[in-house]
Amino acid sequence: MDFNTSLATQSYAQARAAVPPEAGGSGPGSLFEQAANSFVDVVKAGEDTAKAAMAGQADPHALVQALAQTELAIEAAVTVRNKVVEAYQEILRMSV
Repeated sequence: MDFNTSLATQSYAQARAAVPPEAGGSGPGSLFEQAANSFVDVVKAGEDTAKAAMAGQADPHALVQALAQTELAIEAAVTVRNKVVEAYQEILRMSV
């Protein structure tokens, strides 16, 4: 039994070394990362504008515009999340 464990460990180590990590960022993971970073930037900008408006340093038009952009970003994120959950549930319903 111990022999099989060491053989499996060696096979895993060899397979892991054969696949180098992706460099750059051209895959779907990088697109998700860019979308997440964009979402965070929009939310932070909205928060900064709201703080400035509370301090009297931003005009109401900028506040409304920032809040609208933040609302749109949150709605998009919730929609993507709902689609991912739906896809996951559909996969769970599949018979193997």
